[in-house]
Amino acid sequence: MIIGEAGQAAQALWGDVFDTPGRVYGGGKGGQFQMDPEELSAVIGQWEDLLDKISEDGDKIRSLIYTPKLAPGEDAASGSFASTSGDSIAALQRQNDSMRKYAQEYIKKLKEAQTKTVATDQGMSDTFKA
Repeated sequence: MIIGEAGQAAQALWGDVFDTPGRVYGGGKGGQFQMDPEELSAVIGQWEDLLDKISEDGDKIRSLIYTPKLAPGEDAASGSFASTSGDSIAALQRQNDSMRKYAQEYIKKLKEAQTKTVATDQGMSDTFKA
């Protein structure tokens, strides 16, 4: 079954994404999140770990692109298979690039929020010092 083979290939590449579901954060209004500094640091660490995995996957995908010969034979059907495989690998790489960029930008925003939180907390503690 094609879907089964594709699913097995994806699982071999990325593992079972449902093995360890992550914690859901939220609770603010208007799409805002509220976390204490320790939680924010932990979330940043989780996103950095995810970015590492995405980058590792990108390396694996790039190695597929440079596979010398995808076609199993010299006939037209084999050539079509190789062309379709190449298109699929290119699409997979674009998706991986998109995920990597998203994770990088999200980490950047989380770190900016962390910096603002620390500055705000420091300012508030200075207010109450005698």
